[in-house]
Amino acid sequence: MLSPAVENLVTQLTKLPGIGRRTAQRLAFHVLSTPRDDALELARAIEDVKARVRFCRECGNLTEDELCAVCSDTRRDRTVICVVEQPVDVVSVERTGEYRGLYHVLGGALSPLDGVEPGDLRIDGLIAREAGDLHLVASGLPVGGDLEYADEVTLGRALSGRRAM
Repeated sequence: MLSPAVENLVTQLTKLPGIGRRTAQRLAFHVLSTPRDDALELARAIEDVKARVRFCRECGNLTEDELCAVCSDTRRDRTVICVVEQPVDVVSVERTGEYRGLYHVLGGALSPLDGVEPGDLRIDGLIAREAGDLHLVASGLPVGGDLEYADEVTLGRALSGRRAM
């Protein structure tokens, strides 16, 4: 029913997290109904981010420079490292305003059933960094829950309630 080009756009959009076929179709029709310049601006933004954004050489966060804004900030507490799964988790923790240390992004989570082993994560990079006290952020957060979906108050309380191990 859809033209091959529109069907391809819908297929590509369904590859985005949380986008099912109906939402992808709505987005595709929106792109088709917007002025050509706006649609091309979206395409250029995607191309630009893929060309310019990379992982921070220190922590694994997203950056356009060699070091991310957190690692290059001299006001950060360099004795504490918050280990997170993905760069989006850094955004979530920063949103609370409660944490002033550094980060280490693992780039995923252990999942032997999915073939994700320790060697697939940035664990060696964490061990190589000199960390201060190790803290566990868990209070108020469900096991296996994504930090991205935690509200600032809950995440802030979890950070303030951390305990030395």
